Amino acid sequence: MTGAGKKEVHRRGGLWYLRPMKKIRLLTPGPTAIPESVLSKFAEPVIHHRTSLFEARFKKLQDHLGWLFQTREPVLTLTATGSGAMEAAVANLFSPADEVLVLNLGKFGERWTKLAKTYGLTVHELVVDRGSAADPAEVKRLLTAHPAAKAVLFQASETSTGALNPVKAIVDLCREHGVLSVCDGITAVGILDLPMDDWGIDVLITGSQKALMLPPGLAFIALSARAWQAVAVSKSPRFYFDLTREKKMQEKQQTAWTPAISLIEGGVESLGLLREEGLQTLFARHEVLAKCTREAASALGLELFSKAPSPVLTTVRVPATFSVDQGKAIQKLMQEKYGVIIMGGQDELQGKILRLSHFGYCDVFDVATGIGALELALQELGHSVEFGKGVGAVLKAYRESSR
Repeated sequence: MTGAGKKEVHRRGGLWYLRPMKKIRLLTPGPTAIPESVLSKFAEPVIHHRTSLFEARFKKLQDHLGWLFQTREPVLTLTATGSGAMEAAVANLFSPADEVLVLNLGKFGERWTKLAKTYGLTVHELVVDRGSAADPAEVKRLLTAHPAAKAVLFQASETSTGALNPVKAIVDLCREHGVLSVCDGITAVGILDLPMDDWGIDVLITGSQKALMLPPGLAFIALSARAWQAVAVSKSPRFYFDLTREKKMQEKQQTAWTPAISLIEGGVESLGLLREEGLQTLFARHEVLAKCTREAASALGLELFSKAPSPVLTTVRVPATFSVDQGKAIQKLMQEKYGVIIMGGQDELQGKILRLSHFGYCDVFDVATGIGALELALQELGHSVEFGKGVGAVLKAYRESSR
């Protein structure tokens, strides 16, 4: 029974039923959901970037970014993804053959190593068991073993495993040994408390499609005075990612190259929303949502994968009775049948873990919906599930945390 003006219906077991509308919900570690007021900005006419109109909007964005990074240093906006800001850090801070230390906790720690080697740096890695955080004692050992190293490159939160690094301890060790701390905060800034100036972080990076509640396309990077001194003596080639050129232009509320104007307009709105919420409330919200998700996973009999769980996302092992193919099927079923998109593991962790994000434009009801879809998918694939147990754990944890 289809046709103009009629709803599509289907037959099951002799009964006719309406096909339900499937609303897509993003519970992924980027891109993330975008607030409606931010989306509306992308429908506005584009202004030219070499005008006073753009300069006024860009100045607002710069002010919001300084607040978010908790720094008095300029936060530079690049038209790129977060990986572009990572490359910019490597290209601007070092010279070929410089030694750097990389804390490799997973996929994105590996990216630091690949970038550094691309620019001719000598890399000394601390490879950490997947799901674990870097041990400060091991970081200190690495620093002592390589006194010529110029910096430690690391993630605040390793998105591929859900592990949270002890950022302040790492930064303190860098200061103690006279090296730069270069922190990938792509899935951390706006979620974790990372006071750049107070802690003495030398380089801090994030991207638009994470906690900033924007589409992909912008990266943000801030450098300390010590880091800018390193830039002044760096001999690595760079052109598009020349941070000295960008800094000079952005001090005048301009950019060296054509920027993503609509994303900047949206960024003024999204960061304004975060600022209304307030930093401490923002951090507390993410801690609560993480607790709700962990409690739900436990209620469903799922084992947490990360030994140092981050408030950014929750990683859980697929049921022990599941094959790798069944593990992959969980994610596929949640997306295709229930419209809830989560991520699985990467590389050697494919089909072995699930990654459920709970940051950015996300609240307890988004988490509860995601857990509900997970319950349905697990049950359909043969895991014993008492419907509502995971969702109930979300609501209970939220109620307890809100008192």
